[in-house]
Amino acid sequence: MHHEVVAAGFLVLLAASAVAYAFRWCWRSPYGLWQALIYFLTLFLTRIRWRTQVPPFPLPPGQGAVIISNHRTSVDPFFIQIVANRYVRWFVAREYCEHPAFGWFLRATHAIPTNRGGVDTAATKLAIRAASQGDLIGMFPEGRINRTEEFMLPGRPGAVLVAIKARVPILPCYIEGAPYGGHVVSPLLMTARVRVRFGEPLDLSAYHDRELEADVLGKVCLEALAAIAKLAGRDDFQPRLAGRKWNREP
Repeated sequence: MHHEVVAAGFLVLLAASAVAYAFRWCWRSPYGLWQALIYFLTLFLTRIRWRTQVPPFPLPPGQGAVIISNHRTSVDPFFIQIVANRYVRWFVAREYCEHPAFGWFLRATHAIPTNRGGVDTAATKLAIRAASQGDLIGMFPEGRINRTEEFMLPGRPGAVLVAIKARVPILPCYIEGAPYGGHVVSPLLMTARVRVRFGEPLDLSAYHDRELEADVLGKVCLEALAAIAKLAGRDDFQPRLAGRKWNREP
């Protein structure tokens, strides 16, 4: 009986220490308490359930940037978030931000609501202002989850526009092995082995104030897509731009 009491006491002490450590980390973290708890959940999913290998984050604290990545699953932002260890403000379709089931989560993570069709001027201006003030902005050039056999879908240059206007670099990222089962919540029911790779930040200073010049946005967008492909070892990939009739729906 004595040994059982000691064992039970040790387990209680261990659990209390873990809780105390978690609250201490939350208090000192760059997030608010509620957001820090969400981060812990994200950390559990990415590192334990999806066995994610992550590199050091290549940008210093306070450096604004636009992060771009391939897009194979609804939880792709999770893998980038755990590396950055500060807010990454993702462009998310407005209907998801207003959804009663998970809109609260997106609002808590400072997502930027955007309209699906055409250019959302308000969202773009918000992203430019935030990036110029040192925030990280996350964008998927493909615009939707890639459910095809193609390596990447044709891209759109919105991320390039934000980066040039905000005078910040583009940081390419490639996510390999992310789980997806055909529905936005399916990754939560799956296991995976994920690897995240970051490239060198793309310096766009040569294009400052040139975003209105013909072909500038498209040219830089193709270079950015090629940088993602290079991280995947796909030097043979020929990136394409989406046409005028591009639609985010598959």
